[in-house]
Amino acid sequence: MTLVAAAQSVVIKGKVIDDQKSPLELAQVRVEGTGCGAVCNLKGEFRFSCESADSMVVIFSMIGYETRRRVLNNPVDSVTLNVMLPSAGYELGEVQVNEIRRQTSTMTDVNMADMKHMGNASGGGVERLITSQAGVSTHNELSSQYNVRGGSFDENSVYINGIEVYRPLLIRSGQQEGLSIINPDMVESIGFSAGGFEAKYGEKMSSVLDIKYKKVKGFEGSVSASMLGASAYVGWGNDKFSMTHALRYKTMKNLLSTTDTKGEYDPKDFDYQTYWSWTPSQRWTIDLMGVISTNDYDFTPKNRTTKFGTSEVMREFKVYFDGSEKDKFHTYFGAFSLTHNFNKMNSLTFNLSAFKTTERETYDINGEYWLSGEDQSSLAIGTYHEHARNRLNATVMSTGLAGRSRFTSHDIRYGLLYKTEKVTETMREWEMRDSAGYSLPHTGDRLDLIYNFASRNEEKSNHLEFYLQDTWRKEFDEGSLVVNYGARLTHWNWNKETLFSPRATVAFTPASNDNLTYRFSTGVYYQTPFYKEMRDTIAVDGNTTAFLNKDIKSQRSIHFLLGMEYKFRVDQRPFKFTAEAYYKALSDLIPYNIDNVRVVYYGGNISKGYAAGVDMKLYGEFVPGTDSWVSVGLMKTEEKINGGAYVPRPTDQRLNVSLFFSDYFPNTDRWKMTIQGHYAGGLPFGPPHSGREKQVFRMSSYRRVDLGLSYRLLKNDDRHIYTGVGKAFRNIWLGVDAFNILDINNVNSYYWVTDITNNQYAVPNYLTGRQINARILFEF
Repeated sequence: MTLVAAAQSVVIKGKVIDDQKSPLELAQVRVEGTGCGAVCNLKGEFRFSCESADSMVVIFSMIGYETRRRVLNNPVDSVTLNVMLPSAGYELGEVQVNEIRRQTSTMTDVNMADMKHMGNASGGGVERLITSQAGVSTHNELSSQYNVRGGSFDENSVYINGIEVYRPLLIRSGQQEGLSIINPDMVESIGFSAGGFEAKYGEKMSSVLDIKYKKVKGFEGSVSASMLGASAYVGWGNDKFSMTHALRYKTMKNLLSTTDTKGEYDPKDFDYQTYWSWTPSQRWTIDLMGVISTNDYDFTPKNRTTKFGTSEVMREFKVYFDGSEKDKFHTYFGAFSLTHNFNKMNSLTFNLSAFKTTERETYDINGEYWLSGEDQSSLAIGTYHEHARNRLNATVMSTGLAGRSRFTSHDIRYGLLYKTEKVTETMREWEMRDSAGYSLPHTGDRLDLIYNFASRNEEKSNHLEFYLQDTWRKEFDEGSLVVNYGARLTHWNWNKETLFSPRATVAFTPASNDNLTYRFSTGVYYQTPFYKEMRDTIAVDGNTTAFLNKDIKSQRSIHFLLGMEYKFRVDQRPFKFTAEAYYKALSDLIPYNIDNVRVVYYGGNISKGYAAGVDMKLYGEFVPGTDSWVSVGLMKTEEKINGGAYVPRPTDQRLNVSLFFSDYFPNTDRWKMTIQGHYAGGLPFGPPHSGREKQVFRMSSYRRVDLGLSYRLLKNDDRHIYTGVGKAFRNIWLGVDAFNILDINNVNSYYWVTDITNNQYAVPNYLTGRQINARILFEF
């Protein structure tokens, strides 16, 4: 007879705390090499049983904290382990984490440590970082706007401290755009999702940018200046109170002088932002944020010379101008939040916000042009006159509640929002062209304008939105499972539309390799039309007018995303590789054309289509102590308009490559270099004021490399300088940037020249050339 000894089990229990002796709920405890483990409850306590062994290694871990191990030798009955996890190590000078966070949702943390060492042409430092993320592309360094996986600029939502923010509506070029609403000096964290995002994020189809502003302790500040403008920031706070103030001024006069169109550029952009937070007790927190922004663009063009064509066939386009353009975009934003913490696990926040924009676009510009061949023979001679008197006022106000309840394995969030919007617009613009003494279009019996548009509209509507979502975590023998699921319910009184959009993400980390994570996301995303999407047009005898479509519906996008990430180390430096394949089924689309950065919509749901592709990104410390990354994306997006054949969407860009690289000079941390590079495939284009079916041409690819070099003139992070002027500073940086260092002529749009025989020539409008920028940064 054979006797079999029963395997002996052991109960492992205890508590996990941080270095402040606070319990760490949701910390993971597991036995190495087995499926045994548990997740700590709200009190940081854990308890599980496991088969005993001669030697057992118990691992304690949590994102943002150092990992600890305890070795048990042949344990029996029960063992109590109380463990403290210190915060993950940071290097104070550059705020670099020595471990890469595991991504279990579609929201990616964006490292902003090197943002202050980058010059920026658009004035949107955060957005410039976003354009280097996987799935994101840009074709205009003067604009802070970006495209995400085939979507337009208007399909990207931006949140600051949990409240959605907006941008001006009449902007038609990067020169007019001014400063981004996000002030990088005030930013504490950046989260970005290129699709498959959670139910708590609102009614946009492509992406979410989630910004958190700082709550400071102590005193900090900075002052910077460059050839493109200046900024100042100051913050002060303690355990109960925090306030920050920031000023920015930007002018692109020097940068715009590198374009083909010469003249007197006078863009002036200014904004002031403030953020206050007061916590009178553990139960209550009051937050207040305010933004005042003025963007004024004055331009008196003089002349333009553009050479284009191929090595075999060259063309030259010359224009002499008379007239000027004067634009004003003034925006105001305010937000108030009141948060009540019922306990550590349950909270409720009341939000109130208001956005107002006043926009004026005025220009009268005459031009006399000559289009000639390489032998100086005249191909087209003529004049034109462009006129605009456009006015727009918009107000958006919202009131909402947002709650959160956490349990052992669940994190439940919910919210209710009521939003009102009012937009009034008066537009009057026309263009006259005369070619070789004949007005275009030439009919022979009357004088017609080539383009004539006039409209006056007002839109008032209300939105009601509700969301509910849960994040559930569970440990299995096979690995760790994280599931986020939820839904949104919305109603829009403009067309009496009520919509339901479920969303879910599943992430699995196998126990056999906790450096590997798989993700799958799906969801229904509706984009409720804002004013521009609602505007339809009617043309009669060459005169165009606009009206608001009462039957307009929300555009719909169904996302399917399958992704993975793999964390690894090379020479003890952390790296992460991510890959994601996606398919977006698009319906009830409102087709549009893109003119520079202005999106002009058809005004009706007459299209359906798709976007499909794959994105890859390699992130890590290519150079010890500083982060870099490279991302590659392949994408195709098409649509059927009015049931016709598939045509490329305006954002159909097959290949996108982005690079961000930072490096210190050998044996010193005083010199630092950053390189940011972009390659984006050419976009479709065609004649202006024509249907999408005629956009059969492709722009040349967008290629750009920006180089930044910084020198730390004074380093006083450790406060070793405590006398003289130097004691007032933490760091002083000197910097120089080379924008478009390869001096590539990137095309932003085209000006179409028509001769009397109705031949059309597409003259490229080139973006900025090579430009040197000097800057200085004082940190207190």
